[in-house]
Amino acid sequence: MAFCTQRAWLIAGAVSSGLASFSLSAPAFAQDETTIQMEEIVVTARRREESLTDVPISITAISGEELNRIGISDLVAVGQAAPNVTLEVSRGTNTTLSAFIRGVGQQDPVAGFEAGIGIYVDDVYLNRPQAAVLDIYDVERIEVLRGPQGTLYGRNTIGGAIKYVSKRLADETEARVRFSAGSFNQLDGVITASTPITDTFRVGGSVAKLTRDGFGDNLTLPGLENYQKDIFGLRASAEWTPTEDWFIRVAADYIDDQSDPRQGHRLTVGNVSGAPILDDVFDTRAGLNNPQQEVTASGIAITAEYTINDQWMLRNILSFREDESFSPIDFDSLAVVDLDVPVVYENEQLSEEFQLLYSSDRLNGLIGFYYMDANAFNAFDVILGQTGDAIMLPGLNAFTLGDVDTSTWAVFADFSYDVTDRLNISVGGRYTSDERDSRVLRETLIGGTSEFFGGSAVAIATTSDFQGSETFTEFTPRLSVSYAANDNTNVYFTYSEGFKGGSFDPRALSTGAPDIDGDGDIDAEDIFQFMLFQPETVDSFEVGVKGSWFDNRVNANIAVFQAQYQDVQIPGSVGLDTNNDGIDDSFVGVTSNAADADITGAELESTIFITDGLSFNASIGYMQAVFNEFIDAFGQNVADQRVFQNTPDWTAQGRVNYQRELPAFGKPGNLSLSAAVSHRSTASQFEAPNPFLDQPSFNIWDASVVWTGDDGHWTVGLHGKNLADEEYKVAGYFFPTLGLESSITAFYGNPRVFTATIDYRF
Repeated sequence: MAFCTQRAWLIAGAVSSGLASFSLSAPAFAQDETTIQMEEIVVTARRREESLTDVPISITAISGEELNRIGISDLVAVGQAAPNVTLEVSRGTNTTLSAFIRGVGQQDPVAGFEAGIGIYVDDVYLNRPQAAVLDIYDVERIEVLRGPQGTLYGRNTIGGAIKYVSKRLADETEARVRFSAGSFNQLDGVITASTPITDTFRVGGSVAKLTRDGFGDNLTLPGLENYQKDIFGLRASAEWTPTEDWFIRVAADYIDDQSDPRQGHRLTVGNVSGAPILDDVFDTRAGLNNPQQEVTASGIAITAEYTINDQWMLRNILSFREDESFSPIDFDSLAVVDLDVPVVYENEQLSEEFQLLYSSDRLNGLIGFYYMDANAFNAFDVILGQTGDAIMLPGLNAFTLGDVDTSTWAVFADFSYDVTDRLNISVGGRYTSDERDSRVLRETLIGGTSEFFGGSAVAIATTSDFQGSETFTEFTPRLSVSYAANDNTNVYFTYSEGFKGGSFDPRALSTGAPDIDGDGDIDAEDIFQFMLFQPETVDSFEVGVKGSWFDNRVNANIAVFQAQYQDVQIPGSVGLDTNNDGIDDSFVGVTSNAADADITGAELESTIFITDGLSFNASIGYMQAVFNEFIDAFGQNVADQRVFQNTPDWTAQGRVNYQRELPAFGKPGNLSLSAAVSHRSTASQFEAPNPFLDQPSFNIWDASVVWTGDDGHWTVGLHGKNLADEEYKVAGYFFPTLGLESSITAFYGNPRVFTATIDYRF
């Protein structure tokens, strides 16, 4: 532990000494006759507009214009530009997000587990990860906040937050059309428009159709492609300012994802069938297509702000969201029914957030109240067809239903006070109450597909029939001290605590509960404690420097952090041999709070303006995440055999940007060239290192060429992603003994693609 801390501090010291050589995602530059100036980056991380340099938080902010310029089209790609951040599409899905920041996150989207990273759309928290791989259009900026959040946000998040910030409607009529075409028959169209109806009332919205052929084929089911895309999206809003003191916005969004199911690539030869490993990692032999893949999500939010006077403002955010996902996940990725898992996710949430904000010359802050009522439901079959035949139970199926209600409320406050013109102290706190009400039903069936998915399988045993309720409460403080060493440099220290409530494992076997209290009888309390897992907490310490130097030619943000991670929730599932015949004929969920860990690291984000049109920006993250204790199911401490999932030691990106005036199409304009490389060191998919699924270090090369007319109407671009066509795993399933074929499958990041874009603004 001491060694890891010392190592991180040594790295930070070395980087600090070289700050003149190394900011955030490349900002725009303005130049007069003598001085180069960077445009000020304004963020709302503390629920008010502030310069990024003044915010004592590790944050990456990328503007919508910058996202378009470098060809970033969804949230997953944002992860390449932010240090110590991993954003991936979850295994077996097209739109479910797996997010990790500084080692904290969860990759399993099953009901009952909340994400460690909060996703916000215009200050509305998304309670579940389904449909959270948001395509980026009509966006003002993306903010990635690293470290615990809770004293400024409606929902507490233990590892960090990602904010999708939409643009407010303009006072004049605007319209924009964007068309993209590219590799694998990509065809995307986005239309955005807004107009004032009266002097005080404006309406606007965007409609998008995003399509692409698959990167591979389904060799078993003709007509289905693998990694295909077919998404329709709609966003609409209305803004009303009845007086200069009022602002009211009603915003709605809708997503319909009709993409073909994303199935895995087998990494081993079939044990029974002898099916060979396919040459193309994007091809699959998966034979399941019931239910058919479909994801729909929608939401509406009403935001009202009332300015009482120059110091006080009231803000209220009321929102309702729901989504539904049907997925036919074929774990064995073969035509035979060896390990087939049809699944449905249904989520809905109602949230209410009220804020009282105060602003004066020296004191700024807010007091808030948050309430959310949410339901997460999922049901799935685990059809073990060949296993059932082998043990004389044809069509063997382990059906699981999880239904989790969450009722949470919190009060929070955070205030920042300028002690002097250079010294600022911020203090915040949050009290959270999370109530979970869970229903878990698990049945052993024969006859194939369950009635829930249109089949007629018959139950022969009930392995879980559980209902339970528990409330988890916690107070989490935050303290920050920042000092402006000069007009261009800010140094800060932040201490914050994070908390994520517990729940009940929706895949555990209640009939397998032991005699926990040792009274010689397995009663209801033993079952309750067996199904329950407790909250996890983190204590985070961070020291950082933000500033600009050398006549504003260099901008850099550096942070060193340490997190003490307690009672880490470790979810998972394994094959189970219920009759001791040597064949796994079911599976069981295994979730515990068996781990204590320390996470230590350093981060750098920087930009250098080298010449009038040439700039370089870089982000570097280093992290050592170490389990101090990890108690396995047999009571043994196996910390030396466990690692953090999806947490590489090193993440980095470097980008060179060049701009120059260049007339084209008979019009004056500006040409922008950029080339980037992002690096990720070796990472593991699970806590136990796995030679099949662990991903060795790799690099991704990207490049963009964009021309923009001086009149602001036309933008034409060509973007190349993963130019070296690197094959890299982003997720996988590891069930070597569940089913007879050995189900070890991997999912991969996008191959090399090119996209041409034409953008016209009216």
